[in-house]
Amino acid sequence: MSGHIPVLAREATEALLPQEGGAYVDATFGGGGYSGILLDAGARVFAFDRDPSAIVNGRARAEAAEGRLVLIEAPFDRMAEALEERGAAPVDGVVFDLGVSSMQIDQGERGFSFMKDGPLDMRMGQGERASAFVNEADEADIANVIYQYGEDRRSRRLAKAIVAEREASPIETTGRLAGIAEAALGNREKIHPATRMFQAIRILVNDELGQVVRGLIAAEAVLRGGGRLSVVSFHSLEDRIVKRFFAEASGAAETRSRHMPEAEGAPATLEAVGRKAVAAGRDEVAANPRARSAKLRVAARTEAPLRPWTEERLRRLGAPPITFSDLQTRWAA
Repeated sequence: MSGHIPVLAREATEALLPQEGGAYVDATFGGGGYSGILLDAGARVFAFDRDPSAIVNGRARAEAAEGRLVLIEAPFDRMAEALEERGAAPVDGVVFDLGVSSMQIDQGERGFSFMKDGPLDMRMGQGERASAFVNEADEADIANVIYQYGEDRRSRRLAKAIVAEREASPIETTGRLAGIAEAALGNREKIHPATRMFQAIRILVNDELGQVVRGLIAAEAVLRGGGRLSVVSFHSLEDRIVKRFFAEASGAAETRSRHMPEAEGAPATLEAVGRKAVAAGRDEVAANPRARSAKLRVAARTEAPLRPWTEERLRRLGAPPITFSDLQTRWAA
């Protein structure tokens, strides 16, 4: 299996100011790159991953760490309850490396990439396969998912082609789905015509944006005062949520009436570290093209008490407009 190359790993982990004996969360263990750097600093690490293969592959490293690396097979939105169960909260830092890992992409049998033909799966953990969505969802829902999560303006053309093809026989492989995109859109752009569509379906199947929202809320809850939160994202949908989350938690997103200038917002629970997102350097991009779109944002937890995440606050984050479970309910009706 090809190894996962963590992006902005040094910057993301150093931003946590790791201390010997400190407790940190690697919310997206993957190949263990971030965890390894934290362990080298003498830290204790609680590493989450919902992919069973990542946990299995990390066992040797956990044994070598002699108790300083605890692997937890769970999605990172369960971080708070999992740490509470282990008596491990609060922690000194949390780091996220969002999105799909290189290891998952490289395994054709996982169905994440159209570069290797395989079953149309795309699951990071448990749940329904991508083939269920492609073969069951209404044409309008397919178009909406591709537009919302793939930001592809040709989504209606793709959805129409998918529905026409599946009438002949179910679409069960990545190669066939990619071929449908090529036939519908041609191949005149720099990126493959199936790129945005595959991203959109993967995000839907794994509820990736919902996970980001819930994971950030969990991270805020488990950090001690002064603890650091470090997030690496790879596309605009993820980064937009992270940016809005930091603004909301810092109070910068709150609206105040000009007629009530004396009114003060609630105390900030997070404070941004640095004015702008950090991008990968030229050398890293040259060595790892995946780093080209990466952005790192960092915040520090204040001593202020947590505030409830009300519907209004969640709305300001731009929470995911579509979920797999909603679509399943609709097509089963």
